[in-house]
Amino acid sequence: MKRETLFLKLAVFLIGLPILALCVWGLPAIAKEAVETYPAYWVYPLLTVMYVSAIPFFIALVQALRLLSYIDKNKAFSERSVRALKIIKTCAITISILYAAGMPLLYLIAEEDDAPGLIVLGMVIVFASIVVAVFAAVLQKLLTNAIDIKSENDLTV
Repeated sequence: MKRETLFLKLAVFLIGLPILALCVWGLPAIAKEAVETYPAYWVYPLLTVMYVSAIPFFIALVQALRLLSYIDKNKAFSERSVRALKIIKTCAITISILYAAGMPLLYLIAEEDDAPGLIVLGMVIVFASIVVAVFAAVLQKLLTNAIDIKSENDLTV
């Protein structure tokens, strides 16, 4: 295993740990306290958005680990890498759509609590996901072009 990808794999793992901890311990504690203050029909749909968005997040992390393993095996310029980037892009778009759909509920809670920073936090998640999706799309396009050039060069003797 190469040292560069080992560091990146460790970073991907460390990115996933806080989200896993949040899903297991943080969100139930937040929900328990929020239901006492806000109507349940505001809190539970927003909580559902958060839990459902964790699924594409972890799928994207697994694809990132696969992409790093392809780099380790010197198979970075392959259709598998393009497929992994496509899945990462799709996951990022899904997360962005989920949080954009939850923004009205976040707005209601922020209005009730007089906390405009909560809306900003929701927007940061939406726009960060869009940035990841655009970056993955650009990498996907570049990798596809590089694979095409490589295949042309392989045919030329």
